[in-house]
Amino acid sequence: TPERDLRTQRLIRGVDALTGAADLPQAQTFVPEIESAPGGPMRNAVLGYLAIQRGRAAEAHYLLSEAWTMVDESESDPELAAMICQRMVLHSLARMRGDELVAWADRASSLVPGNAPAVVESNAIRGLGLGMTGRIDEARASYAGLADHVRLGAQSQRIRMAEGWLALALDAPDRARTELEASEPTTFRGGSLRISLWAQAWLARTQFALGAWSDALRTVDRAAAQLDSTGLDLLRPLVHWTGAQVHALRGNWDAAREHLRRGRAGSNDYTLMLVPSCISAAQCAEVAADYDGVLRQLDPLVTLRHREALDEPGFWPWPDLYGNALVMTGRVDDADAFLRPHEERAAERGHRSAKARLGYVRGRIHGARGDIDAARDSFESALSEIDTLPLPYDRARINFAYGQTLRRAGRRRDADSVIRTARELYAVLGAGSIVARCDRELKAGGLKSGDAVSIRNHTDVSALTPQERAVATLVASGHTNKEVAGELFLSVKTVQYHLTRVYAKFGIRSRSELAARFRQEE
Repeated sequence: TPERDLRTQRLIRGVDALTGAADLPQAQTFVPEIESAPGGPMRNAVLGYLAIQRGRAAEAHYLLSEAWTMVDESESDPELAAMICQRMVLHSLARMRGDELVAWADRASSLVPGNAPAVVESNAIRGLGLGMTGRIDEARASYAGLADHVRLGAQSQRIRMAEGWLALALDAPDRARTELEASEPTTFRGGSLRISLWAQAWLARTQFALGAWSDALRTVDRAAAQLDSTGLDLLRPLVHWTGAQVHALRGNWDAAREHLRRGRAGSNDYTLMLVPSCISAAQCAEVAADYDGVLRQLDPLVTLRHREALDEPGFWPWPDLYGNALVMTGRVDDADAFLRPHEERAAERGHRSAKARLGYVRGRIHGARGDIDAARDSFESALSEIDTLPLPYDRARINFAYGQTLRRAGRRRDADSVIRTARELYAVLGAGSIVARCDRELKAGGLKSGDAVSIRNHTDVSALTPQERAVATLVASGHTNKEVAGELFLSVKTVQYHLTRVYAKFGIRSRSELAARFRQEE
């Protein structure tokens, strides 16, 4: 285009389109020319958008703030103003500022009609902002309303991705998998590669939670390859998080370290980059039983100023990781003080998996203080919270901590039973690193090599106590723990305690396996 100003405007819009298409390397080739052009709201908004995708938080904040000041002062272009609001929504998401995210989304809605792209895209993310600030019912309602109006294309893809992320945070991993799998493809549904990468990152976390670790690794590998070609650094730590954790748990340390390297982020990066980077490094340190390392890796999260989204139950699984490490390094009182506000928030939200994860740390604290009865109650309550949730890794972690606590209290027989349950769960997941730790715990407790297999193969119903048999019979016939408790005049915690022992004696891990075992006995 010969006319300079027109050429510059077309170039700016072209770079915006390249950024939206996740072709950041190509977009960056034109940045020097755009930067040499006179400043303006559209120019700054496009450069700010590119900075977000590259993970450059401070640069994006400056450019978008300047763009908003310019357009807000002129009040002559509501569509451009709404577009800047939509970019601020994404910027707020990356900063993990849920309240600001909602405010910018609402501002966009006040500027242009509800079917405008900037409004639809903002509202697709708005529910996450509501969820991150504890407004869970509003978050669910917002997506229910959007789903009724937007069903196809890239807009639907955005909504389903965000719904899947929210579902994972709210203890609905099966639904999360459905939504995230639907928002991953782009070829036949006209979706966005950027949104597909978000979906794949959270799909890998969902597959991890469900115990489908091999699927999770395939998802990570696919997303990582796409990420390398796009230059979309914002999502790099999120994508590599699951790869690092699974490989560490499976004892593939070279692969785990490579994922940690590729997913590394620092305090100058977006919070959304820093958090998964710190958590994945801490999780790998925990696998290696390096609890000082866990504390060191999570210290940047402890000192974050804006932490509402970080501490909202279900979104980021770090409080139990940190609290457990405090106990294991002898800082029991610090663990108690750290845990209490998280326990209160999880109880207020009624968040089951968060209560379970925090509950096992509370059990550790009681055990370290010598109150084994209170410890047992905490562990049993934790197991009861996730009894009907498909979260095998969480179940294994709770049992492992439970067994360790019992063994250190001198309850060797009970400890062996619970650790065997943890071992079986970890073995099914392929978590060889922790299976080896379980074997060391069992050996320290006096169990000989091969005993776990022998017990599993030869235990029959006659080996159960009368109470265990009564509980097992009702559970095997399809009763819930609450129904069993009412039938036998027991507490739900006691039912769960007996059921845990039954699982360990039979070497099984689920109610369906228990039912199958009883059918064999018949």
